[in-house]
Amino acid sequence: MSTAPRQIPSVISTGRSNPLIRNIRQYPLLYVMCAAGVLWFVVFRYIPMGGLIVAFQKFKLAKGLFASEFVGFKHFIRFLHDPYAFRIIRNTFLIAFYSLLWGFPVPILLALTINEVHNEKFKRVGQSVSYLPHFVSTVVVVGLLQMLTASDGIINYLLVKPINEGRPILFMSRPEWFRTLYVGIGIWQDAGWGSIIYLAAIAGIDVQLYEAAKIDGASRLQCIYRITLPVIMPTIRVLLILKMGQLFSVGFEKVYLMYSPATYETADVLSTYVYRVGILGGQDISYAAAIGFLESIICLVLIVGANYVSKKLSGEGIY
Repeated sequence: MSTAPRQIPSVISTGRSNPLIRNIRQYPLLYVMCAAGVLWFVVFRYIPMGGLIVAFQKFKLAKGLFASEFVGFKHFIRFLHDPYAFRIIRNTFLIAFYSLLWGFPVPILLALTINEVHNEKFKRVGQSVSYLPHFVSTVVVVGLLQMLTASDGIINYLLVKPINEGRPILFMSRPEWFRTLYVGIGIWQDAGWGSIIYLAAIAGIDVQLYEAAKIDGASRLQCIYRITLPVIMPTIRVLLILKMGQLFSVGFEKVYLMYSPATYETADVLSTYVYRVGILGGQDISYAAAIGFLESIICLVLIVGANYVSKKLSGEGIY
């Protein structure tokens, strides 16, 4: 007597669950934490992009965003013919370029120096002291700078008067000193904070590499040059590309607090000019928006170009 084989019922899934939904169910707290950052970018970075249409309009507040007259590229052409355009672009580029030239290597050197300190207590204190200026308000930083460089300040008292026949130098009102002061105070304020990323990259280096190098007779400088720098080079490359994208984005706050009509020749940049024409003086919102939009386009071209050059030279980029 033969019996038919017993069939085991099977459940055939008609569809797959979404991986994103699975991850949200598995890690809900992580997504809640990320939601605040994503919401900030959406509200303050992406939604305001709709206002770029103002740059192509003769915007009137009474008519609103959609009823104002469309004028095309009129404001962009107007800026290119502005007598102050060359000076503003030159100042913006030079301040950003000097900040990159002198400010970018300092966090790397600081991170390498801190990494070579073997006294853990001194190392922690040094790191904390180098980070502190980053958390000081820009208003306070500029106020300290004004006190130090005043005619009766410590710099004039100790350094300038003894070698300048007792005559002080009014640094804050001298156009030739503005870029030096801006770059110098920026390095002091951001070097410690910028070194955090490099210290994290250095912490990931295998200790056995250093031990093997020391057995072969390598000195500390040789270990830095042959091991540390090559390992953190991808990090340096990525941060340099991102810095290139900010080459024309000179901060408004510090420049506005430091400059004066006496230093416009070297201190007036795109952001401060936009503030004057868009809010203070003529209140030409469309013209100010066009200048700001032009600045963003230049930054986009720079970051894309820097990424392209990096991929051509090293085979790696940020995308």
